[in-house]
Parts: sequence; C-alpha cells; structure tokens
Amino acid sequence: MRQGISFCTTLLLMLLIFGGWSCASLPPVSEYTIARVALEAAREVEAVRYAPGFWHKAEEYYRKGGTAYRQNDFDVARKLFKRAITFAEKAENSTRLRKFQSGEGIP
Repeated sequence: MRQGISFCTTLLLMLLIFGGWSCASLPPVSEYTIARVALEAAREVEAVRYAPGFWHKAEEYYRKGGTAYRQNDFDVARKLFKRAITFAEKAENSTRLRKFQSGEGIP
C-alpha cells in the first residue's frame, strides 16, 4: 500500500510539473521575423524620410521587443513586435502614398 501512495504522489508531481511547462510562454519567433521584414520593407521605400514618426515608433518597438525577447519576457516581446509591425506597415504605406501623390512612384 505504501508504494501505491508513493506512485500516485510521484505521478501527481510529474503532472503538475509538465502542466506548468505547457503553460509557459513560447518564444515569439514569427512575430520577431515579421517585424524585422516589415522594418526592412519600410526602410527600402525610404520611410525614414517620408514617414519619420511612424518609422521611429516601429524601430523603437522593435528594439524594445528584442530586449524583452533576450530577457525571455516573451509575452511582452510578442506585444512589442506586433506594435513594431503595425507602425512599420503604417510607415511603408504612408511613404508609398506620399511618393505617389508627389509623382515620384507608384504605390
């Protein structure tokens, strides 16, 4: 009977440990990658020149997201990368629109 309790206790502990690991936040690798690509796209169309406000916000959120990622604060990193993506897309779209309106390029 003593071994039965020990086995049940061990099983319960293992379930609690594995259950805790499964709830842990996973690294936001896709958000990190998409944010980097979005910033590169904005840089290629010269968002620094045409949409500096959006560009700097995107760059700031990306940098802060990278810091949170390196500190394993994945939930915060994920949120920051998503904000970086949003501002990078706004920077790119705003730049393309301004270039189109000025006759410099097509959107």
